[in-house]
Amino acid sequence: MGKSALEGVRVLDIATVIAAPWAAGLLADFGAEVIKVEMTGRGDAFRAMGPLKDGKSIRWPSMGRNKKSVTLDFHYEEGKKLFLELVRKSDVVIENFKTGTLDKWGIGVDVMRQVNPDIIVTHVTGYGQTGPYRKLAGLGTPLQAFSGMTYMQGYPDRPPVSPPFALADYVAGLYAAFGTMLALYHRDVLKGKAQEIDVSLYEGIFRMEEAMIAEYDLLGKIRERSPMPSGASCPIGTFETKDHKYVIIVCSTNPVFEHLCDAMEKREAWLPKYALAKDRLKDPKPIMDAVTEWVASQTFAEVKAKCDKAGVPVSSIYNIKDCYEDPQYQARHDIVDVPCDEFGSVKMPGIVPVLSETPGSIRWAGQKLGQSDEEVYGKLLGLSEEEIRALRAKKII
Repeated sequence: MGKSALEGVRVLDIATVIAAPWAAGLLADFGAEVIKVEMTGRGDAFRAMGPLKDGKSIRWPSMGRNKKSVTLDFHYEEGKKLFLELVRKSDVVIENFKTGTLDKWGIGVDVMRQVNPDIIVTHVTGYGQTGPYRKLAGLGTPLQAFSGMTYMQGYPDRPPVSPPFALADYVAGLYAAFGTMLALYHRDVLKGKAQEIDVSLYEGIFRMEEAMIAEYDLLGKIRERSPMPSGASCPIGTFETKDHKYVIIVCSTNPVFEHLCDAMEKREAWLPKYALAKDRLKDPKPIMDAVTEWVASQTFAEVKAKCDKAGVPVSSIYNIKDCYEDPQYQARHDIVDVPCDEFGSVKMPGIVPVLSETPGSIRWAGQKLGQSDEEVYGKLLGLSEEEIRALRAKKII
């Protein structure tokens, strides 16, 4: 295999928990050298987050994969100096402390730029670096509610619900990785100035709410809770088969509806009367009732075969066991088994996206705290064994 896509890029991940460290991990998957800088003695709080096995986080091997773990306490002057030496030799710093924290510690962007004018700094915070809420604490699930998304999830007669995992964090992590790559391109290819990337936990979700924003602006309508997207497609929904499997069918375009007519043998009855979405949306109940009845009269295998043949996208609603066993997941290497010290091996998500020339790789699972101290401080910064021992004795590393 040739060079990795991000070979030669060095990233300091000084963040904790999910969004920002996950962004750094995406870069690590494609060859960036990511140095995970963790607090001496306790490390990233993610190391203790559940689910747990034998008191150890089963999520850490994936979150920490491909990163070199070093320990460092920024509260000591020597710790700050070591951090700035790492900045001097790096391309990117990714952080998620409260706005203004790095300045308070004396290692803000202005200080970093004194030792490395080309350093790119990616900030991930609850509300961003500006605005009246910029210094408030923020976590993904509350910020998801702030984004307007949680309000729309669930059933109209019940309280709103949140996704069963930290969706806002992972979406923010994608934007943080994307923004970092934009800044690297601008700096290295276009020869522009190094810049800061400002990512909030709520704006990544809000960016996706285009329909709801325009709907309120032009129609004065507030999108209410619904278990499925509403007002855009018909039919759309969750339907139960004869063998009690739940399937999702969505006709988001007119051609797909025509394909469903073929699958259901309804072409003569429904076309051209319902050929256009606007006509279906005027009175969706007859169509929804007919699809519900059609799905309920057949097994999932029968519905799947007819929809696949006609070109109608359909899927049963998978649990994680279904994902493990599905041949598509297996063929795409979406679940991979990685050796790790804590559990012998652990399965984790594969590499996304797939690149034809410089594919990513999982080189190792999340390291033990400080596992790369000697390599980074000794080889990269040139400290002697005696100097490293002295730093340990002072609990700086």
